[in-house]
Amino acid sequence: MSWYYTPKPTVFPAEDFNPSADAAALRKAMKGFGTDEQAIIDILCARCNWQRQAIAEAFKNELGRDLIKDLKSELGGKFEDVILGLMLPPVNYLCKHLHKAMDGIGTNERALIEILCSQNNEQMHQIAHCYEEMYNRPLAEHVCTETSGDFRRLLTLIITGTRDPPGTVDPDLAVAQAKQMYDAGEGQWGTDESVFTKIMAHSSFDQLEYVFEEYKKLTGRTIEQALKAEVSGDLYNALSAIVECVQMAPHFFAKRLFEAMDGLGTDDTTLIRIIVSRSEIDLQNIKDEFEQMYNKTLMSAVKSETSGDYKKALCALIGDA
Repeated sequence: MSWYYTPKPTVFPAEDFNPSADAAALRKAMKGFGTDEQAIIDILCARCNWQRQAIAEAFKNELGRDLIKDLKSELGGKFEDVILGLMLPPVNYLCKHLHKAMDGIGTNERALIEILCSQNNEQMHQIAHCYEEMYNRPLAEHVCTETSGDFRRLLTLIITGTRDPPGTVDPDLAVAQAKQMYDAGEGQWGTDESVFTKIMAHSSFDQLEYVFEEYKKLTGRTIEQALKAEVSGDLYNALSAIVECVQMAPHFFAKRLFEAMDGLGTDDTTLIRIIVSRSEIDLQNIKDEFEQMYNKTLMSAVKSETSGDYKKALCALIGDA
């Protein structure tokens, strides 16, 4: 099946890792007048997340200081956003972005879709649990207050973790589900979105791959073509994000990165979130997809959209390989 790519990160655990030495080097980089930003990049962008947690621990136990506080007081702007993002455990980092997408006036639906629609069930459980711990509020309830209609229903189903576990496949059921989708959309006047929503939120990604194949056999159209014709707005964006993540997640993230840098201005929040959160999962795959899709490297695109230490930090995470 096409979504079985081998995830390749760009950030790996450092060999001969010494948290005490790293903690001392970071303290030196921030002590006294001025800050040695390059030293901070060289250490924190070249360690994996558990190693960064160990460095923070050593910083506290051996130097009696709070690494996050020190970084906050020494750094600024988007460079600070990257470095502090790297210091958070991955699940907490995504929860912070979910909260940011819903906090204050207006909702960033695109961020909600990108984070929620790309997770399998176990990841979703961890995110929901962590969100409530961090913000003392259930994630599903917060999302409900910020969204509406079928879009709300889809996200709620995803968050409450009703998706079948990875590897759950029933080819006969896939035939029936493809027929249900056809009957709910192209096969009738008007569209019954709840059928699409239910199947897309409940089935494992493996199962959906079969459903999309069967849909094509049955109707001669791809699931993308059907969604475009039958659904619109945020619900369409969310369902098509699920389709893309089922077929090839790195393709989905490469497209999101391109859109974040395309046209006037840069969506730095999205750029940072994807590079930081995928660096230890599949950023190498995303780089490969990006180059194939847009005929330029992710590195060159990021270099032309960013500057200073912010640029150096992102490029260190993207890596040369």
